Amino acid sequence: MKLEQLNFHHLLYFWRVAKLGHLTRAAEELHTSQSAVSAQIRQLEERLGERLFVREGRRLALTDTGQLVLAYADDIFGMGQEMLGRLQGSTAGITRLRVGSVATLSRNYQENWIRPLLADASVVLTLESGLLEGLIQRLVQHQLDVVLANETVPTGTERPLHCRFLGSQSISLVGPARRWQPMSLRIPHDLDGLDIALPGPRHALRAQFDALCTAAGVTPRMRAEVDDMAMLRLIARDSGWLAVLPEVVVQDELRAGLLVTVGQSDALQESFYAITTPRRHRIDVLERLLDFGPGAGGSSGGPHRAVAT
Repeated sequence: MKLEQLNFHHLLYFWRVAKLGHLTRAAEELHTSQSAVSAQIRQLEERLGERLFVREGRRLALTDTGQLVLAYADDIFGMGQEMLGRLQGSTAGITRLRVGSVATLSRNYQENWIRPLLADASVVLTLESGLLEGLIQRLVQHQLDVVLANETVPTGTERPLHCRFLGSQSISLVGPARRWQPMSLRIPHDLDGLDIALPGPRHALRAQFDALCTAAGVTPRMRAEVDDMAMLRLIARDSGWLAVLPEVVVQDELRAGLLVTVGQSDALQESFYAITTPRRHRIDVLERLLDFGPGAGGSSGGPHRAVAT
């Protein structure tokens, strides 16, 4: 099928049904009959040689091909709406950037990464968090533009992905300033029997920490294991226990003097990655973030320095 054979009128009908999830509502919005909408979508499917919808009970669900076509239709008609807005007096177009991040990733890190966009009135951000596999599935279905993660993902011909290293940071032991002196403990040698909060088993650095303790014959007294970095931050701040985490998680508490870095180990490193699909549309604001990222703090193992404290 050639571009000149693509009927954008058919594509518009598909787009409205996909967005509304209902033939009747789409027909009402388009001021036509339900049968006319069905016929237009059927002709589009015939041109493409692929099914776009399957019926699940009373609702229409998108196929994998339908998800892909919807992502492109969003761009096509979204840009059309932006064009009309500019012609009617709008001063700037709007760029949508959809960012997913794994639940174990620091929200401070995510904010530092997107910080260059926060003052840009032409950018609309969609931020999601969840399990890595679910986010990757949404990325593959073009429902996200990039996924931020602290581990790499397998790639292959069935699921081609680009995994760009952004930077890394040493892991620290932090504790309340009223009880601990800065850099007063060695990791892991001085941790035997001490109350400590740790990242949960799903976090990439937990296995590193457990291996260090086992090798040294050290057994801290684990008081909490927490997957969500925002919750680990609160526990580090309010519990009085020690906590093992990237300093970026508690950057505000360290600056305010509520917490201090009690110890640090170069043997414990959290790495940060931006995962994209190779066939995605170029998004200029995303390209700038991938090229530069936040530039302060941490240690980086590559040219894309992207950790902040």
